Order: sequence, then C-alpha cells, then structure tokens
Amino acid sequence: MIVRRLFLVMAALLAGAAAAQDFPPKKPVTMLVGFAPGGAADAAARLIAKHLAENIGQSIVVENKGGAGGNIAHQQVAQGPADGSMLLLGSIGPLTIAPHMMKLPYDPFKDLAPITGAVYFPSVLVVNAEKGPKTLAEFIALAKSKPDAVSYASTGPGSASHLTGELFAKRVGADMLHVPYKGGSAAMPDLLAGRFTGYFAAPPTALPHIESGKVLALATTGLTRPPHLPNVPTVAESGLPGFQALNWYAFVGSSKMPTALLDRWNQEIVKVLKMPEVQEYLTKHGLAPHPTTRAELADFMRKESAQWGAIVKERKISSE
Repeated sequence: MIVRRLFLVMAALLAGAAAAQDFPPKKPVTMLVGFAPGGAADAAARLIAKHLAENIGQSIVVENKGGAGGNIAHQQVAQGPADGSMLLLGSIGPLTIAPHMMKLPYDPFKDLAPITGAVYFPSVLVVNAEKGPKTLAEFIALAKSKPDAVSYASTGPGSASHLTGELFAKRVGADMLHVPYKGGSAAMPDLLAGRFTGYFAAPPTALPHIESGKVLALATTGLTRPPHLPNVPTVAESGLPGFQALNWYAFVGSSKMPTALLDRWNQEIVKVLKMPEVQEYLTKHGLAPHPTTRAELADFMRKESAQWGAIVKERKISSE
C-alpha cells in the first residue's frame, strides 16, 4: 500500500513537471471571449493576447464566441482540451450569475479552473443624448412613472449589465424592461437609434460615443468617480447611497489542465497585466488591471456568486 501511494505521488509530480516543460503549448493558443468583437472584453483580450504571444513566443488567436450571455464560450472551455492551448477571458455573468438562473451544461466551480483576475470596472449608465433623460433623477422619475416606462439593454441574460439593471430597479422601486443583446457592440447602435432608454455600458464601449456627444453619461456604478469620467456622478451620490455594481473579467481554463500549467499561465498573464504600457492602455479605457493569485480569484468568485445569487433569488430573475 505504501509503495503504491509513493508511486501515485511520484506519477503526479512527474506529470506536473512534464506539463511545465510543455509550456508554451506546441500548437497555437486560442483565447476565447464570450462576446461579440468591439466590446470591453474583446478590447482587453486582444491587448493582453498580443503581449502574451510576444512573451511566450507562441501565437495566440482571440476568438469571439457570443451568445447566451457568454455561456457558450465558457462551456467550450469547460469541455475543451487540457493541454493549455485554450484559455478563456471569463466574465462575471457566466461565472457567478448564470448558475443561479439556469441549469448549465457545466459547473463554473468544478469544470473551470481560476488562473488570474484580469480587469474590473464600474459600468456607466448612458442614454441617447437627444431622446433620453438628461439626469439620473429624470431617468428614475421616468422609470417610476409606470411599469416598463424605461427599457434598458444588456449584453445578455445573466450578464453584469443585466444584474446591474436589476439591482438599480430594486433600489429605485420600479420595473424596467430588459432588452438583451449579444454584446456591447451590438447594443450601442440601437441606443444611438433610440430603440431603448438606457444601457449600463462598459467604459470602452461607451467612451467614444460619450466623447462624440451622441450619448449622455448619467452616472457610474462604483462608489467613487472613475478617473476617465471625473465629471460624471456616481449612482451612490445621486440619490442611492451605497449603490455599487462592478463588472469584471478573469482568466480561467479547463479544470482538467494540470496545476503546473495553470500556475505557469498565471505567471505569464500576471506579468503582462503588470506591464506599464498595458496598465496605461487599460486605465485610459476605463479598465482597472486586476492581477491576482489563483487562490485569490477563487475566493473572489465565491463571494461574487453569493452576492449575485441573492439578487437573482430576490428579483426572481430567470433566463427567459
């Protein structure tokens, strides 16, 4: 029995060592993003992938796989190869919200392994500059005037923008009509066309349109004003004290991937996230770099899951 246990331990150590030696993977690496091109996740993924590929000497292809609020991409990685050739820039929705709303063909905490945090950021509530309310107070008054007087877009059922809208509706005491899209780049044209009232958008998606004057930023969803929007008040300071809803992305991989490979990917991605030029670019576009250890990300995801799970239950939110 003792000999057998020693054999198993040695086998595990040798497998880990072999996995570490196989880095980078011999074939091109795919970095999946669960949303359409042009949104915040896509912008962050392409920047990180570029520097990561240069550092490890292997090509990294960013593949956008929108649909089902990002769950399709998350499922593909959960059921994907264990050789380290497939990574996912996972998001708050599929990792910590969707499991409370629907039966998924994968378990984010069993089938996906945390690698490192990537970025976090508050959303910004934007409206059509010509047709929408001019202040958050006007937006709230309109929402409370009658059921579904206000419609808001999201990047899909169970996404951060969806749950931010639900949390906002709860605090305001009003019903708002939810209009799901496959990503921020798909939602913004319809906001510009006046097809819905507002959108809790990610900064990279919203900033160009705010700067052009086509959309009006009413409030941001952090506790403090972000540096890229210093003149836009927070929801908390505009009548809803304590309101906070942060969006985030994090890197995960298949839980079948050897620990040595997961640790190596953590080291390489954290190295990129700490590069001054990467931090400068992300910060300029409203994204705060958030490199973590694998254990820190796992703990963060558990806390986020508990928080948003409570909102899903209280608001009776479903994927319908």
